[in-house]
Amino acid sequence: QVQLVESGGGLVQPGGSLRLSCAASGSILRFSSMGWFRQTPGKQRELVAIIIRGGSINYVDSVKGRFTISRDIAKNTVYLQMNSLKAEDTAVYYCKTAVLGLDYWGQGTQVTVSS
Repeated sequence: QVQLVESGGGLVQPGGSLRLSCAASGSILRFSSMGWFRQTPGKQRELVAIIIRGGSINYVDSVKGRFTISRDIAKNTVYLQMNSLKAEDTAVYYCKTAVLGLDYWGQGTQVTVSS
């Protein structure tokens, strides 16, 4: 059983920054990819950023240049640094991994960008 716990969400003004954290139970980051997704009411969950097991990184076009995904393998934690936040970044953010063919999701953390 893998548990993922997100933290770091909150209310921020447009142009501001937040850093999300996703702490994983067990030492899985060496062997598993980790992604950050977001979801707004009535819409499908969207992949925002992913860091592949070997270290490759991909972003959705709308966050390129503003968001940075990183990981600390020793701490079993993945981060999402979000800069220059916009109102359209408002969503519940989830981290996700897959281990032995099973998907695991965190509980989500709300990010609200508003003045």
